[in-house]
Amino acid sequence: MDKILIVDDEIEVCTVLEEFLALREFEVYSAQDGRSAIEKVKEVKPHIVLLDIIMPGMGGIEVLQEIRKIDPDIGVIMITAVADQNLGNNALKLGAHDFITKPVDLNYLETVVMVKIINIRG
Repeated sequence: MDKILIVDDEIEVCTVLEEFLALREFEVYSAQDGRSAIEKVKEVKPHIVLLDIIMPGMGGIEVLQEIRKIDPDIGVIMITAVADQNLGNNALKLGAHDFITKPVDLNYLETVVMVKIINIRG
């Protein structure tokens, strides 16, 4: 079963995404901050991380950089409420697979996740 880690400081966002992805038969985990996310990445070795960019403490860009050090093959999809193209471009340059703004279009998210899973499987 493919594993997805959702990282967002908004518990409601985590809950909605967890339920949506679990219904699609993904093994879903969540973390509400950057440090917890890094620990979860090491522990569960997810295939994909849905990562909020703006979080208190360790932000998403920092977490992305740490994930790349742990496992450069993890598909990271950045999610943010701030439609800042520079922030998105920076995330992509640092190795994010995609950049999605909130509110998340669940159909688009599902497509992006499935494409990344297919690429991972080869």
